[in-house]
Formats: sequence, structure tokens, C-alpha cells
Amino acid sequence: MDLSFSPDEEAFRAEVRAFIAESRPKLPASVGWPEAPVTSRQDYLAWHKLLYLKGWVAPHWPRQYGGAGWSLTQRHIFNQECAAAEMPSLLPFGLMMLGPVLIEFGSEPQRRRFLPRILSGEDWWCQGYSEPGAGSDLAGLRTRAVREADNFVVSGQKTWTTLAQFADWIFCLVRTDTTVKPQQGISFLLIDLKSPGITIKPITLIDGTAEVNEVFFDDVRVPAENLVGELNKGWTYAKYLLVHERNTLASVARQRAALERLKSSARDAGDVFRRKLAEAEIDLIALEMTELRTLAAEAHGRPAGPESSILKIRGTEMQQRLSALAMEAAGWDALADARGFGANEKPGPDGALGAAERYFNLRKASIYGGSNEIQRGIIAKQVLGL
Repeated sequence: MDLSFSPDEEAFRAEVRAFIAESRPKLPASVGWPEAPVTSRQDYLAWHKLLYLKGWVAPHWPRQYGGAGWSLTQRHIFNQECAAAEMPSLLPFGLMMLGPVLIEFGSEPQRRRFLPRILSGEDWWCQGYSEPGAGSDLAGLRTRAVREADNFVVSGQKTWTTLAQFADWIFCLVRTDTTVKPQQGISFLLIDLKSPGITIKPITLIDGTAEVNEVFFDDVRVPAENLVGELNKGWTYAKYLLVHERNTLASVARQRAALERLKSSARDAGDVFRRKLAEAEIDLIALEMTELRTLAAEAHGRPAGPESSILKIRGTEMQQRLSALAMEAAGWDALADARGFGANEKPGPDGALGAAERYFNLRKASIYGGSNEIQRGIIAKQVLGL
């Protein structure tokens, strides 16, 4: 695999770098730090809207649906530059999850209705998969959707719904047939969160924020035209979506940037800590090669299989590993309350800001997107034939 870049690709890198330098002053101060808590919808969408105006908000979408239509290499360069410049991450639910599902399985009216509003940021989507009794065992979900004339009537509950308090719509897995095996009775519905009968309750986390929510459905009427694909085929679409989600969870470019920040802040560390950093960098390089192979396969029309599970496992474990090293480097300074400092202030040494929050928040990384234990089971079946 040739990892060198052509002159045209280096010119593209320079264009990306220049656009980032031009855009950064236009972003709100609250998104200046990668670890900084962002509490408003406007702040979350600030970088999204700048990329939308540039035509770069969906590099992986086909041009016919408003995407950038970039090559694998261009997407890789773009991710590298955004991570190195510590630009905020884009919300994945519409761009990375629902968008590809609608492009592959949605009806043409659904594509015309929803895809442009995902690109522009007019519609904020959240994901309705997990339930109190169905997380890693997603086929055990119990939220029901019963067809009545031209509507589905939805009743049930979703939980751990990320940023639902800001969302306009939710894409949901619902049970539409209880007489077949669990995976065969699930459908994929698009639900307007302003519909009567929906209640959203924040779940307050240990840091006092409400990143996740409970969503209750009490006889919510959803137009039948909001069914994606075929009735009872939702499990197929859910798996397709999760492959896209898991491929992004490795977040190699941002981990590379996090490692470089850590190396810079720990320049005077002892030999033992430097050895830990070196070992982490070697493993991160191996993870990056796996990511590039997976993307190259997709670029040649080969869908990602167990590779997405490998990326999810190793990527989330690496995030947890680097966050633990950041805590170790920060020491007692990691306990400083970052919310008490201004936008340009740092408690203690570089890297201490947000170290504790990031460490604790990333304990969930090995669970969301399908727990790592489940991913190992997928690898065992698809690779080892067990």
C-alpha cells in the first residue's frame, strides 16, 4: 500500500489547512478546546455550517446527494488536518449514520426530503437504538410500532439517547412483528420529536451535564411514509448503520493529535512514562494501517466486515489508554475544575485541562456502538468460524 502523497494531494492538504486557519476565528470561544463542554445547539453546529457553505460537510457522500465525493486519500488528509488543528468533531447521527442508510435503502422522496436538511444542519438527528432492557442485546428491544391505516402508533422507551435535548428527529428501531425471531420483526422508523406523546428526560452524569437522555413514546403517531426500506427489515439497516458508526469510532486522526499533545506536555517525563508513550504510538500506527486498509477496501466496493469490529475494539481501547496516560501525566492537576477557568487559561501543566472529564467519559467508549465483548463475538464468527 503506497502511503506517499501526490503533488495534487499535497495541494489539497494546503487548501484544507488554509480553510481551517480562515475558519477558526469564526467559531465560538466555547469550542476552542477539544475537551471543552459545549452546551448549546448553535455551538455544536458552528463548524458544521462553515463546512456546509464550503461544500465539505459530507466528504463520504456521493456528489449526487450533495456530498463532496472525495477520494479515500482526500478524506484521510482532511481528517488529519482537522484533528491536528483541534477542530470540533461533527455530529455523526445525520452525516455518518442516517445519511448513508437513506442513500442505500431509503426511498427517493425520503432522500429529497431529509438529506439536504442533514447537510445544512437544519435537522438535528439522534439515535433511538438502546432501551433499558436492550443495549448490547439490541434484538431484545420492546418499543412497539403498530400499523393503523396510514400511520404507525409507537409506544415504548429509548435510553442513553445522546443529545436528544437538541434534536429535531430520531431514527428508531421498533418492533413491528412479535411472531418471528427477534431480528426478523424489527423496522426502521423516522420520528419527528415534536410529535404529541414524546417526552425527553435528561440523564444527569457525574460531571453534572446531560449528554444523554431517556425518550418516552406514548402512542405516538408516525406517518407510514417514514418507514425506511421494507417492513421488518430494520435489523439489516441497523447493521449497515453500525458498520459506519464503528468505522468512525476508532477516530485515529484525533487520537494521533491527542498523542502528540501528550508527548509535548510530557516532554520532561521519566523513562518509564516515555516507554508507555512509545508503545502507545506503535499500537496507534498499527491501528491507522488497519483503518486505511478498511477504507481502501470500501473504496474498491468491498463492504467492511469484521474489520469494523476490529477498529471499534482497538480504537476505543486506545482512546481509554491515551486518556489514562493523560491523567498520569497531569497528576493532581487533573482534579482541577476546568469550568472555573477562562477560554485561554490552563490549570497546571499543558494537557491537564479536561483530563479527568475525558478519562471518565471515555469509560463508556468500549460499550457504545456495540460493546467490545459483542464485537469479539462477531470476529470469532466471521473470521475464525466459531
